[in-house]
Amino acid sequence: MATALATTALISAGFAQDAAARELRMGLITPPSHVWTKVAERMAEKLPEATDGELTIAVFPGGQLGVEQEMFQQMSGGLLDSGLMTAAITSLRAPSMQGWFTPYLFADVEAAAAASDTQGAKDMLAQLDQAGLVGLGYTFAGQRHILMKDAPATSPADLQNKKMRIVPFPAMKTWWEAIGAVPTPVNLTEVYQGLQSGLLDGIDIDLDALVGLKFDEVAKGLTITNHMPFPAALVVSKTTWDSLTDEQRTAYTEVANEALAWGTQQQVEAEKTNLAALDGKVEIVTLENGAEVFADANKAVRDSFADDEIIQRFLGEVEGK
Repeated sequence: MATALATTALISAGFAQDAAARELRMGLITPPSHVWTKVAERMAEKLPEATDGELTIAVFPGGQLGVEQEMFQQMSGGLLDSGLMTAAITSLRAPSMQGWFTPYLFADVEAAAAASDTQGAKDMLAQLDQAGLVGLGYTFAGQRHILMKDAPATSPADLQNKKMRIVPFPAMKTWWEAIGAVPTPVNLTEVYQGLQSGLLDGIDIDLDALVGLKFDEVAKGLTITNHMPFPAALVVSKTTWDSLTDEQRTAYTEVANEALAWGTQQQVEAEKTNLAALDGKVEIVTLENGAEVFADANKAVRDSFADDEIIQRFLGEVEGK
């Protein structure tokens, strides 16, 4: 009888803990195979233990909760707890975040990740406060390259009037327009069909998404340009953040920092393996002098945010000025 009562008590305690656990929803546009989704899953794995079972995370990848603009609206309104969002679309709420997309500012993922610790990068995250959001940190996908449906592009002439899929934010749009291409916003989930049908001539893409979404099946010319990094920002609804206890916020931040750093390191290692995975599937050329080839477009982007104090501080810190 005593054993039965003890077992019942343990089960009841377990149910009580489950009942007390608060589920926080996190949205992403990346597919399950993408490193950012794995970062979110790592947070979901570690947060319950870090909060003694008080908080859990339900991860919704692949745009299940909508495109990023929709998820940002949900977070600002307190309807979605958090998202691991592209810094590109995040810049529509924190304009200074466009500084990350200064062309040819970083040679590789490691160099970009090191800039996360600058005051300018932190000020970019702080700018999210005005949109009812809390920015906790960065993680990275791979550097951006150019994938064409047909032959690889090696100069602006190869890109004239080509319909290039972009992430719809000003810095990227400015770069591609200055090159002479036709920047074309298309949801990531619709890019495969867009390339297949001819709606798109090419895309601005990182290797992780290229491999994970099998774009090599419908596009055959890859130019390794390393023209921009592609960070993600971990964003939390201020409504959600303010509802957490100090202890919960501390635990959440510690779990987030560990997962974001882990994701960046995974991406550093994945850059080589992703490129190797494409060998023999697409024609690959490396553009060693991209900063010179695209000099006019690079200048157009820098000129577009010359008056942004946070971006100028960020550039000064990165370039050692």
